[in-house]
Amino acid sequence: MKSLNNLSRRSFLTGATAAGALAAFGLAGCAPQAPSASKSESASEDTTELANTGSDWLGSAPEIAESDIIETRDTELLIVGAGNGGMAAAATAADLGLDFTLCEKTESIQRTRHWFGAINTMYTKAANIEIDTAKLLNEFTRYSSNQADQRVVRVWIDESAEVTEWLDPILTAAGMTCAFDTNVDHETGGTDYNIFPMEHYYSGTDAAGEKLERNKILLAYINDLGHDVTYNHGLVKLVQDESGKVCGGIFETPDGYVQINAEKGVLLTTGGYVSNAEMLRACNPMVERCVTLQYGSPNNTGDGIRAAMHIGAQKDAIGAPMVFDRGAVLPGENAGIVSEAGAPATFVGTDKQFNLGSQPFLKVSRDGKRFVNESTPYDFCCFAAAANEGGVFCQIFDSNLKEDVKRFNTIGCSRQTQQLLAKEADTPIDQIYADQLEKGTMVMADTLDELADKLGFAGEAKEALLAEIDKYNGFYDAQKDEDFGKEAYRLSEIRTAPFFGTWFGGSILTTVDGLRINPDMQVLDTEGHVIEGLYAAGDCSGSVFANNYPEYIVGCACGRTITFSRHAVRHMAGDLA
Repeated sequence: MKSLNNLSRRSFLTGATAAGALAAFGLAGCAPQAPSASKSESASEDTTELANTGSDWLGSAPEIAESDIIETRDTELLIVGAGNGGMAAAATAADLGLDFTLCEKTESIQRTRHWFGAINTMYTKAANIEIDTAKLLNEFTRYSSNQADQRVVRVWIDESAEVTEWLDPILTAAGMTCAFDTNVDHETGGTDYNIFPMEHYYSGTDAAGEKLERNKILLAYINDLGHDVTYNHGLVKLVQDESGKVCGGIFETPDGYVQINAEKGVLLTTGGYVSNAEMLRACNPMVERCVTLQYGSPNNTGDGIRAAMHIGAQKDAIGAPMVFDRGAVLPGENAGIVSEAGAPATFVGTDKQFNLGSQPFLKVSRDGKRFVNESTPYDFCCFAAAANEGGVFCQIFDSNLKEDVKRFNTIGCSRQTQQLLAKEADTPIDQIYADQLEKGTMVMADTLDELADKLGFAGEAKEALLAEIDKYNGFYDAQKDEDFGKEAYRLSEIRTAPFFGTWFGGSILTTVDGLRINPDMQVLDTEGHVIEGLYAAGDCSGSVFANNYPEYIVGCACGRTITFSRHAVRHMAGDLA
């Protein structure tokens, strides 16, 4: 990164935030600075190596001439990204009376992820439940193969209840409600997974019948307090002063580059990199092997992660994709990124994720053979399928679908299938899934032989499939899975016509490996030292996940996003004890 000293610091107040949100004069000493050439180069090399890359996905910091800066603005706190983290951060800053600017690179706030986990909240207490936080902390660490920083994870565990108490009145006043799921007292996955009753899902509709969303409510909340989002501002570079402290950012706007100086620092809530094909291939190679659909984060291209790494920030060494077994595809379609070089990451699946894939029915690969205990967490099935031809798997069930799904009693968002089928108790299966049947992502047949043909099985693979179904029926009769040890209550018979089948790959929602942070959400450099003035929360932050998303710790990603964003703002404001 080369120094951009003496940039113009003109102060224009147009199109930023509500009146009074920007200072009239520049902040002394806040001009782009860089570390020495040797340190900058070594930092980039070290961080790229940590990410296990095979390509130059990081690149170099952009060169921006002084004459290219068309406007300079000033604020106390700069928040980058108006998603789940950014909106929570903005609401916190508004409560604290901070002068802040919230920049979003698109024309609107980002979609809400409604499930968020919080520990030992007022809802937990009302249900007479208390979560063993030490057990939770160590279960979390086990999922990450000890790559998580327990000190950082502990912040979510310790502070998420306060976040719920802060957020709940805002949401309930707007008409949302909280559904607290405590029904987790059962074995799953064939082993002693710890399942924690801590998911919160806010839902409801407004007076016009429109679905309520947390981020829209928080937008209205900050609007009422005199603030707004600055749209069409995409971060391209962080600004440092002479000491190396981050004191602002440079943004690309429709009119040109804008520099925003921030007295208290910068909070990155820019999301992961699920739409950056090059970063996915380099930092999360499992995605290329098993994902068929991207659902939820099309604008997340790793901007904040890369901008921070350009000034020496450290990224998690191990990738962590958030994958669900719901990427329905047509027979014969394969997993993998299909977009051309340089284009956003796209996959063969173009529909919404098909929740039915998370039910523990019989699943086989293209050779017709079963390959995994289907009752394990959502991404485990996809990771196992990565070794299959095409990286996909086929799920097969019969007309006892509704009774089977009720008995399976899955957790978290996979319950949506159970809720749907209960609501449609008198509706035939082919009518419930008419869209999928019409598109061909689900097939129906009167015989298993016909079903195998429609699903694309032929020759030895077809013979193997029919033999596998027969063996699986025997496991159901004996109430014992001799091959993979699936719990008896999650076995099902496949004998009652009509029969159904669907091919699936993984549906990726986001990536959750990001910038290493300390317990105050301050970003760390490659040697583990704090980069003054720079904070990160949400999917662009790291130190929490590795290899997978711990599905049985329901809502922990969004829970930590909101908790960490609120903590970061309070730390910057000096509001923490």
